[in-house]
Amino acid sequence: MDLALAIDHVQVAMPVGGEAEARAFFGGLLGLAELPKPADMAARGGCWFALGDRQLHMGAERDFRPAKRAHVALATDALDDLRAHLERAGFTTHDDSVIDGRHRFFTEDPFGNRIEFMDRTPRA
Repeated sequence: MDLALAIDHVQVAMPVGGEAEARAFFGGLLGLAELPKPADMAARGGCWFALGDRQLHMGAERDFRPAKRAHVALATDALDDLRAHLERAGFTTHDDSVIDGRHRFFTEDPFGNRIEFMDRTPRA
């Protein structure tokens, strides 16, 4: 049986009431477009963002604890520029090993969740 699964969206937790910080980081700093949540889900809090043809959902969680190991990895063709942009905004970045020619680094969102950024394609 070929199920042909693909990722539709990824959900990352944030504390209840963190929508403004999520919008500032993911929308403002990273430039992701916010998507409207369905009316029946909007009351739960959180916010959704477009991530290419996929989505990143920030879900409000009462007993929130940041993900320090599990993480989302986002690819870009402007990794060095993105890193400088994040550092100018006050976010600390940490190098990690190159994988198949793709450079990468980690940072944390405003809630302490680990996020990886990496080259979309290998460097020459």
